[in-house]
Amino acid sequence: MPKLPIIAVVGRPNIGKSTLVNRVIGKREAVVEELPGVTRDRREFAADWAGRQFLLIDTGGWQVDEEEHLAADISAQAEAAVAVADVVLFVVDATTSLTDDDMGIAKLVRGARKVVLAANKVDSTNQLDMVSDLWSLGLGEPFPVSALHGRGVGDLLDQLVGFLPAGGDDFVEDEVPKLAIIGRPNVGKSTLLNHLAGEQRVLVSPVPGTTRDPIDVRVVLDGQEYLVIDTAGMRRQPKIKESADFYSVQRAKRVAAESDVALLVVDAVDGVTAQDQRIAEEVRLSGTAMIIVANKWDIADADQRDVTEDGIADRLGFCSWAPLLRMSAKTGARTHRLPKTIIQVLESSQRRLSTGKLNRLITEWTQAHPPPVRKGRRPKVLYAVQAGIRPPTFILFVAGGELGDDYLRFIENRLREVIDFSGTPIHVVARKRAARER
Repeated sequence: MPKLPIIAVVGRPNIGKSTLVNRVIGKREAVVEELPGVTRDRREFAADWAGRQFLLIDTGGWQVDEEEHLAADISAQAEAAVAVADVVLFVVDATTSLTDDDMGIAKLVRGARKVVLAANKVDSTNQLDMVSDLWSLGLGEPFPVSALHGRGVGDLLDQLVGFLPAGGDDFVEDEVPKLAIIGRPNVGKSTLLNHLAGEQRVLVSPVPGTTRDPIDVRVVLDGQEYLVIDTAGMRRQPKIKESADFYSVQRAKRVAAESDVALLVVDAVDGVTAQDQRIAEEVRLSGTAMIIVANKWDIADADQRDVTEDGIADRLGFCSWAPLLRMSAKTGARTHRLPKTIIQVLESSQRRLSTGKLNRLITEWTQAHPPPVRKGRRPKVLYAVQAGIRPPTFILFVAGGELGDDYLRFIENRLREVIDFSGTPIHVVARKRAARER
């Protein structure tokens, strides 16, 4: 399969890189906030222009001489993006004077294969004279654009795709299973992704909330390729103070719902919290298969391990079908168990029962334990069908009354006893059969 050419978007913090990325891909995927450093990892987006397909990499703000550890890591992510890029899109703020960071970045990207300079925030023709000073960077003609309003972006894209190498036009993205790494902030989600990817793909910091955007990485585990997505930590609503945090949490929920398997990471040292419980409920309601990962098992003492396991049994009891893996993402201890468990969970979420076998089981269970009388009437299950997979969904057609949630849970529990549905929610719903159908 042809490999997509790569365009890396770099620049110092808060000059509109993510806004420009959103403009190019045509949707609000990169987090945008009027604060420096909102984008912290490099994110990849498939894009196309004038029939040319390419991969667009959005990077964190690049600060050349910054001693703060997190800022240095952000810069390292940008440098890694430049190293693999076919074309570098260097974005500067045309409304301000060039900074030391701008000059330092210009010096560093000159070694790239091709560099295109974009002068952002030029919102009208009256501001065109502001780009003249940018020639001093020695990177050729600056392209005046307004990422916010779209002005000049088409001309910029014409220039960019003109520099792309041949090939990749017949690229078709293959479907691979999606794994979403979810959980509270600072439980080790990014550390787990980096371990699976075999590189420092996303930032790891003791500061909660380091990851803002969902980060997509393709990894191969035991010969099977997956798209692994590291999501922002899901905070409780009262703790979401910045709009960027709000949108990050919403994206994390959406990613979890659209994934094939969610890896719910809990902290074995801190134990299971009410927020872990809420996140697990979000996954269950979405129908996504789930594996519970008790991370930091290597540094948890015996009492902490007992508390964590008790908390999983108690607070996450409604997800008792989810396998529990105890591991250390930092050291890699016990992570070898993850690939096999993922395969098992994927198979469970796609498992089907024949209509004949399903109805034989339902008849056996309903005769042995008839539905209870509700409102003076005893409902009767006429027949059942499996309506779908991911999650396995079963419809019970009922006459003579209504089935309560307790009886639907009874049917679900019986299904789990005889069929391996480990790792996946099951939806069992009752549908009253219309009189004309009887």
